[in-house]
Amino acid sequence: MEGLCILGITGGIGCGKSFVSSILKECYSIPVYDCDREAKRLMSSDEGIRGKLIGLVGEEVYSGEVLNRKFLADFLFSNADNAQCVNAIVHPAVWSDFLRWAKDQRCPLVALESAILFECGFNARMDYVLFVDAPEDMRLHRAMQRDSASEEQIRARMSMQHPVEYRQLSDFIVDNSRSDDKSLLEVLNRILNEIKRNAVIN
Repeated sequence: MEGLCILGITGGIGCGKSFVSSILKECYSIPVYDCDREAKRLMSSDEGIRGKLIGLVGEEVYSGEVLNRKFLADFLFSNADNAQCVNAIVHPAVWSDFLRWAKDQRCPLVALESAILFECGFNARMDYVLFVDAPEDMRLHRAMQRDSASEEQIRARMSMQHPVEYRQLSDFIVDNSRSDDKSLLEVLNRILNEIKRNAVIN
């Protein structure tokens, strides 16, 4: 989009993407589009998506008007082909929704947070990609607590991701393993200053 710089935020499960996004919003006033949250909204509200998901997954994917997230998650993480089929239905609508949202922000720099930025091809549409990283044992613990899931369930989800490959393809790496917010702010300051210099953003 002309005149707009887009920063993609991604990382493996439990790395703390949302925490980094919250800092960008609260400390730097950078609007952040949460792909996971908005995809769930669209899956509940868009009749076209609803019909396609029911055709692919089954009527159990909705309980009345409400998306059955656990049923969908079990389908998604059962194998990679299932995830690709769902992404092909949902993510074109997510991208269109993001473009509308970004235009409304009237801000030269916006961020897009997505756990599957590379898998759905959004990385190619970003000006920069920021990869949030943390040790595997820390990510495992965080994800188990957050999702009330077993170690086996989280490891199964981890096995479908490719953090090492995506880390290498990213422009910036943020280590989110520390408890010191000041260090994280210093890293984000350097990253944002570099983006602003390169993109001539005021």
